[in-house]
Amino acid sequence: MPSYARVFRTPGFVPAFLALSVSTWGDYIARIAVAFVVRERTGSDLAMAATFAASLLPSILGRSLLSPLADRIPYKHVLVGSDVVRAIFVVAIMAAVGQGSPVVVLLALLFALELFGGPAGASVQILLTDLFADRRAFLRARGITALAEQVNQAIGLAVGGIIVTVLSVRGALLVDLATFLVSAALFAVAVKARPVSGEPSPGIVGFFRDIAAGVRYLAHHRVLVSLLALSLIAMWGVVAPEAVAIPYVLGHDLPPWLGGVLMAAPVSGAVAGLVVVGRWQPEVASSRMIGMALLMPIPLVLSAVVPPTLGWLPTVWLMWFLSGVLQAFVLPLQATFALVVAADLRGRVIGLAGAASMTASALGFLLAGSLSERLAPRTALAICAMLCLGGIALLAATWPTRSVDLAVDEAFNDRTIKGER
Repeated sequence: MPSYARVFRTPGFVPAFLALSVSTWGDYIARIAVAFVVRERTGSDLAMAATFAASLLPSILGRSLLSPLADRIPYKHVLVGSDVVRAIFVVAIMAAVGQGSPVVVLLALLFALELFGGPAGASVQILLTDLFADRRAFLRARGITALAEQVNQAIGLAVGGIIVTVLSVRGALLVDLATFLVSAALFAVAVKARPVSGEPSPGIVGFFRDIAAGVRYLAHHRVLVSLLALSLIAMWGVVAPEAVAIPYVLGHDLPPWLGGVLMAAPVSGAVAGLVVVGRWQPEVASSRMIGMALLMPIPLVLSAVVPPTLGWLPTVWLMWFLSGVLQAFVLPLQATFALVVAADLRGRVIGLAGAASMTASALGFLLAGSLSERLAPRTALAICAMLCLGGIALLAATWPTRSVDLAVDEAFNDRTIKGER
């Protein structure tokens, strides 16, 4: 596998990496700032939590409806434009906060800000495939960006809360504005404008026709369907620990701060897993993908039988950490998915897959949260994990091993992907 040093020496990667990082921080700072204002205006913890939940919907819509822009407009323009538009909405949020606008206005502006982040996700994937003609270097770069995404989410949440506390909401929004402007400047200076692949259909009708074409392409591609199905089913096991961590702690009279410690366990495990899996050759990572997915929910099921006491909490943490390590199968899954998709369809297909993944994540949170209210949190976790395990087991029974192996070989050995239709 190519070295990390080689990846970072690739022209254009470091500025893009930095731009992605600060843009991610901006997303989370915006959410936290608006959530603080909503909490201050309403006095409701539920309304504050709903602010974070509401940010998922525009992300889903943005990925599914706006990602086709990445197939119609050079990705440099999409990335710069996305950051500039989001910066404009940050200014609008600042004005709304200053004028004491109703909460619904703030939520609408946050909705719009998140919506226009949708096309950037698909454009970044296209950018990476262009930067790394050596597909094994692409896999290494994808591992770096996936690892950074986990870390940047944690930084955005932690730093966002500190900034709001120290600088006030207005100060936090000014920092947020700066992150988007810096990101836009980095993309504008460092990324070359390259023409789009293929010929997109003209007009608004053509835009939606392109979305439909992406849906048809995805639905009739056995390898892509299998990879996406694995990602969606696994998501229920991925989000369940995060959804029940705080109820788990509060429901058993444990110190509230331990809820955050438990939530960090699978995230920390995922970081460790990505470091390890990122060193594997693509063929090795692919061959272990379905096995890791099958093992991933098992520590969660076992943790449900551990006594929910302070003395046993480190054991629960380690089990959730191990589950997080096994989540790293998503790295070869996502890298293979991005390379297998035809170049002229990458924007819309990757966007649709991202929207489906976020929808599965939201449904997983709702299921785990609903079960946690009716049953013990650890029982809710066990049910979600067993549903995840059962779904992956059914998928494994029909897993197209030969087709996936062929797709991986073609993708990472730089041959034309024919796919299986």
